[in-house]
Amino acid sequence: MNSAILRNRSKVSHFMTMQMFTNHSINQIKLHSNKHYSKPYFRLPNNFFTKKTRQCEISPSSFSSSSSSSSSTASIPKVGFVGWYLGMIKSRPILTKSVTSALIYTAADLSSQTIERQSSKSFDFIRTLRMAGYGMIILGPSLHFWFNFVSKLFPGRDIFSTLKKMAMGQGIYGPAMTVIFFSLNAGLQGENSKEIVARLKRDLLPTMLNGVMYWPMCDFITFRFAPVHLQPLVSNSFSYLWTIYMTYMASLEKAETAS
Repeated sequence: MNSAILRNRSKVSHFMTMQMFTNHSINQIKLHSNKHYSKPYFRLPNNFFTKKTRQCEISPSSFSSSSSSSSSTASIPKVGFVGWYLGMIKSRPILTKSVTSALIYTAADLSSQTIERQSSKSFDFIRTLRMAGYGMIILGPSLHFWFNFVSKLFPGRDIFSTLKKMAMGQGIYGPAMTVIFFSLNAGLQGENSKEIVARLKRDLLPTMLNGVMYWPMCDFITFRFAPVHLQPLVSNSFSYLWTIYMTYMASLEKAETAS
């Protein structure tokens, strides 16, 4: 009897011990699971730091693009003026080249008067107006048509084509424009035909000889390297120094005529 009771007690105690161990294991599992599932409130996505890192990275291309944009912004006035001028040459070529020639002849004549002027002598603005009118009405349009004609006649920009264009310029265009310049300027000053012829006899040959020493290299650069639509601009740029000399020659006293 006693042995049966002892066996029952041991079974009960063993059962209770197993039950307590089971409950403790279940509680531990629940506690662990609660801790595990409470972490999403504090977890960050796996690619969170990579995204932030990519967002914070400064690539060299972006830096260079920003620096180039800033530099281009700094040079907007220059590019804007050049772009506007090139657009005007394409849209209104004759007017643009004529105004350019008038401005260059105005600046050249003022420079010429400054060089030869005495302290007591004032500027001759009528003379400057004559030079500006010649550049506007005569030289600008003639340069446009002349360069277009020569480029169609000799379309290449090789050495032989360039030399042919230079020969035509020195043999045809240059002498013709020099005669027109001296004759027109003398006529506007009130000289008659005999006086104009006498001026041409006196001034034309020295001017042509000086032109042969100055213009061939200028023509070579113009025809060899400049595109056709910019050749009048390049030629006008070279003509600034030449026009100082020409305005000086045109302002000389009347030539003596044979009685």
